[in-house]
Amino acid sequence: MSHHASHIDLHSHSRVSDGSLRPAELAQAMFDAGVRMFALTDHDSTDGLKEAATQARALDIKFVNGVEISTRWERQTIHVVGLGVQTENAELLRGLKFIQQLRKDRAAGIARKLEREGVADALSRARKLAEGGQITRNHFAQLLVEDGRVKDKQKAFKQFLADGKRAYVKADWPAMQTAIHWIKSAQGLAVLAHPMRYGMTGSKRRRMIEAFADAGGDALEMGGGPNTAADTQVIAEDARRLGLMGSVGSDFHDPAQGWIKLGICPPLPADISPVWTHPRLSDSSAVIRS
Repeated sequence: MSHHASHIDLHSHSRVSDGSLRPAELAQAMFDAGVRMFALTDHDSTDGLKEAATQARALDIKFVNGVEISTRWERQTIHVVGLGVQTENAELLRGLKFIQQLRKDRAAGIARKLEREGVADALSRARKLAEGGQITRNHFAQLLVEDGRVKDKQKAFKQFLADGKRAYVKADWPAMQTAIHWIKSAQGLAVLAHPMRYGMTGSKRRRMIEAFADAGGDALEMGGGPNTAADTQVIAEDARRLGLMGSVGSDFHDPAQGWIKLGICPPLPADISPVWTHPRLSDSSAVIRS
């Protein structure tokens, strides 16, 4: 098994959370992009896994059950990806159900604030956009664009939906340690998503990663999405110091995000152990050749 990661993508989203493709369409897009092993990691939900797995099997690519859990550490939202989780695990399901309720409450709160800002029927329109999936800030951003209040979704976040803005509603996510415990209960591996994207100073990021490792975290996401080669080196240094594995993933949401390419991840540094070679993820499949 090579450390080269160009055919592996362990962080992606479908319409079940805030992505634009159905789980089966995502599997097809992965296949078309040359990806040979991928994980669907929707926010706080495992509802799309069965459909994605079925399609992946039909295409003969390896599929990993995943989820991206919203957590907090020192009052900041931190995302922890669970890979190889057993989806029937009662503790994980209870935890995700709890977060889904928080998300529903937050959506209602955001909708109330947007209605005060003159966006009519915000909740029912967002629910329609979500098509039975969870309602996310992304859907509200779309409403603001539709109503001509902002020119694009980025502006919607900047002016209305980001932390501290007019329609922001804080969600009190579970502690990072709690989410790692749920993932472990479900026999999964815990991966810290995009460590460089939290806008932290170097010393705070290192403290966060130490807390992650202390709580039983397994791997740091190093390649993919907007990460640069320099970012990868910085995170690899953190991983070495704490004996953590490395993971890669595009954090794909939508084909319209032209800068995100499925499965195009820089190789991990040679001395970092790839999470995808861990027995829990590699057992059930043929070896992935890159």
